[in-house]
Amino acid sequence: MSYGIKMSSKHILEYVVPPSEGLWDGGDAGIGGPTNKAKLTWTALIRQPDFVTAEILDATRLALAKRKPSLDTTLARLETLTEGLCVQALHVGSYDDEPATIATMQSFAADQGYAPDWSDGRRHHEIYLSDPRKTPVDKLKTILRHPVKPAIP
Repeated sequence: MSYGIKMSSKHILEYVVPPSEGLWDGGDAGIGGPTNKAKLTWTALIRQPDFVTAEILDATRLALAKRKPSLDTTLARLETLTEGLCVQALHVGSYDDEPATIATMQSFAADQGYAPDWSDGRRHHEIYLSDPRKTPVDKLKTILRHPVKPAIP
């Protein structure tokens, strides 16, 4: 759908479709980040330019349904994400090795006077800078972002 929006909006603004992102819930997030993959649920995201409205999304959905009727687009929606205070790191390597980067992030946050904040829908956020179909596993680049709050002294 993101590419459909881009192609139908060329007369408005030329832009590059941003990378895929994911918000992750569950696992053992309350202990320092979602690392138990068997217990995770996720939401896939792709950032949209500010000019994209619900009407543009609906028009793209209809056009896509004509070209690819077997594709279910009913869950696609526009949503504003306000993350608030976070700590983030660039993880390079396999997704399976993310727990080590997450541990470093948590240690850094604690050293700076912050604690994890897994409340009110605040979630583990990943931004996939590399295409895993084209990039060797050891060169995958992923931004990891965790919500934090000031630690209570």
